Amino acid sequence: MSKIELSDDVITRIRELKRSARKSGWFLGWDNIKWLITELGNIYTANPSYFSKKRIESSIAFIVGQAGMLWFLCENIGKLTASDIALWAGIEFAISGYIVSQIQQEKKNSTMEQSE
Repeated sequence: MSKIELSDDVITRIRELKRSARKSGWFLGWDNIKWLITELGNIYTANPSYFSKKRIESSIAFIVGQAGMLWFLCENIGKLTASDIALWAGIEFAISGYIVSQIQQEKKNSTMEQSE
């Protein structure tokens, strides 16, 4: 197996990018991981949390539902007809539209509550 040789300029640039990533705050370091775990834990306590319990739970339900739909598609792709695939796509669009509609409704309701 051949080794990849990098020039000193490339190595220096990579090191500068790593330093700037850590300074800019988008580096996924231990402090960010601890913050995420703490905030996720705060969802189920009386402490205020950065995340919404309702959105986290609905996102988990959506991901589980999508995994089930994809599993079904992968298992039955050889047996499905064009109309079955069209029906499957229609269900996917209906689910996505419902979720977008719910998010917009929540935003509208929260805006109305803040203005009152």
